[in-house]
Amino acid sequence: MKLLSFETSLNMLDLLDTGNIKKEKVVLSASLGRVLAEDIVAQANDPQFPTASMDGYAIKYADLDKDSIKILGDNPAGSDEKRVVETGECIKTFTGSMMPEGSDTLIQIENVSVSQNSDEIFIDERVPFGSSVRPIGESYKVGDVLIKKGTKIGFAEIGVMAGLNRVMVRVAIKPRVAVISTGSEILDLGEQSDNPAQIRSSNNYTLCAMFTQAGAESLQLGTAPDDKDSIMKMFQNALASADIVISTGGVSVGDYDFVKDIVPRLGAEVVFKGVAIKPGRHVMVAQKNGKFILALPGFAYSSTVTAVLYGLPLVAKMLGRDKPYKKVEAKLKESFKKRSHLSEFSACNVSVENGEFLVDFEGKKVGSSAILTNLLHGSALMVTSEEDGDLEEGTFVNVILLENF
Repeated sequence: MKLLSFETSLNMLDLLDTGNIKKEKVVLSASLGRVLAEDIVAQANDPQFPTASMDGYAIKYADLDKDSIKILGDNPAGSDEKRVVETGECIKTFTGSMMPEGSDTLIQIENVSVSQNSDEIFIDERVPFGSSVRPIGESYKVGDVLIKKGTKIGFAEIGVMAGLNRVMVRVAIKPRVAVISTGSEILDLGEQSDNPAQIRSSNNYTLCAMFTQAGAESLQLGTAPDDKDSIMKMFQNALASADIVISTGGVSVGDYDFVKDIVPRLGAEVVFKGVAIKPGRHVMVAQKNGKFILALPGFAYSSTVTAVLYGLPLVAKMLGRDKPYKKVEAKLKESFKKRSHLSEFSACNVSVENGEFLVDFEGKKVGSSAILTNLLHGSALMVTSEEDGDLEEGTFVNVILLENF
């Protein structure tokens, strides 16, 4: 079987038409973790007027040389202050208050002394012109694009939109991802068996968690034995209820690898099958009536890596996101022995020292594509191409980060 290069397979995936982004409006408090389907644009300056950033006295800067300055009264936060500060006058002004007209500087409380009858201040320590005054538009100006569409909404986005009085926000509708595990050896959670040859199901739980984290609605469809009719029925049900169907197992060349044959029988067009990657070279991508099928290998590490490489980009496209994951350049802290002539995706540890990403492989086991524990403890995926050979310490490599999809 002739294998596509990894780069070619990504280009083919990127060319797939996922249709227009589907949108809905939700209340701001329910938008955490959703993906914006509109730009958030400032409709006014913030602040809209010069504002005190500390507690103190609003004065004219030129008055700092005077022996004393008369206090006109207080200006609490939220007050619509109308008094005008004239030469030799000040108003006690609190954090968040509008600076009174005529004032240009706020001198902090701790920089002055107050007369016994509380009607004058004396300057103990000077401050610069404009001290502790937030200028108009310090945070943002009218017309500024504060948050771009395609952004995943976090706590900061919630806070900014609340400050803009956005009661409702337009977000992308979550694509539905159905996950199926195939194989007669698979034993689902809670099932009991006295057959030691069976293995506990993990792929469907791993992938559902991944796609939920990436912003999709994940459907856990369970396991199917190595039976063509059972697998066919499960795929049909999945296509009826989801935008993307992910299966694990059954795509290799064994006698019981039925998925590779069933996908075309569903009427789906195979976009590609077989990519020069390790792990996961038997991966298959197909489409039918605007829906997509990703048939992934059965080994846990292999299915997880290929889901990152091919599933997350599809979900990102449907959500209107530019990138499915973050990729960084990092430097090897130790040498690396490449195991094949394929593009490899190796579990690694990433650290940051002096602003530089560093990669090591401490605790990472070398073996089959079944070692999912290699992805514990904040691991990442180091990418090496078909052209790469063994790499020396200090070599710069690309790394896919596996947190915060």
